[in-house]
Amino acid sequence: MRVEEQRFWFSTAESTLLPWALAAAHWSGLDVHVQEADVGPVQVQGKKSVEVMVDLFGESIRDIRHYWLKRYQLDGMDVVVSKTGFTNVGGFEIYLEKASQHADRLWETVYEAGQQHGMRVTGPVHINRMEAGILSYDADMTLDTNPFEVAFHYPWLEREIDQETPFIGQPALQQIRDQGVDRKLVGVEIAGEPLGSYTDGSMPEAFPVHYNAQQVGLVSSACYSPRLEKNIGFAMVPTELADNGTTIQVETRHGRESATVVDKPFLT
Repeated sequence: MRVEEQRFWFSTAESTLLPWALAAAHWSGLDVHVQEADVGPVQVQGKKSVEVMVDLFGESIRDIRHYWLKRYQLDGMDVVVSKTGFTNVGGFEIYLEKASQHADRLWETVYEAGQQHGMRVTGPVHINRMEAGILSYDADMTLDTNPFEVAFHYPWLEREIDQETPFIGQPALQQIRDQGVDRKLVGVEIAGEPLGSYTDGSMPEAFPVHYNAQQVGLVSSACYSPRLEKNIGFAMVPTELADNGTTIQVETRHGRESATVVDKPFLT
């Protein structure tokens, strides 16, 4: 997030971000100052998130475009509100400055405002993010994957890879593009009993994928979608098995089940 002309925040759950940023600044020779900000985020997500945020910040909250941000003061606290989140139903993130002093007060203020709208406290709703095709780092994408394996609707990848301004990883991505990849992350619909919500202990590890009696890949995330009334997930498979309609076998907690390769996202 570009919070000022020459001030940026990188917000992620990945704990190695700070050393990565320090290393990137050092080896790039950039004249920048990198530090962990005293900032605490809280998300307000879901179909009623706009109403909650209007109660907190006023009607101007409706004008924030997706992936844009705006500064506010809330009960004397300086916050940055961005229209972002880990779901496909819309929502916001509130970033509190001086979080070490005011985090409890922000939490209580947001929670109180949400009660008339039926707000509940939860972690990331993985069912929503899977339905929307949103990938989770350390599950669907890791240090062992690359964008050409996991990306499926990013036209900028091909368009920007040869840009004149260099960026970290550019030569490697150009090499991968030229050589091609031998596996792809695809959407799958999995038969059998409902798989659960992913964070309820139903999927402690990836599910093995089999084809012709051999393990050929892994389902990295899977859940039961109540809206679709079926099990859905993401599977890393060889490119020859990545076409829609391909039938594979997935070893779930209920046993080996048939699965079909389909388009993702599952819902838009």
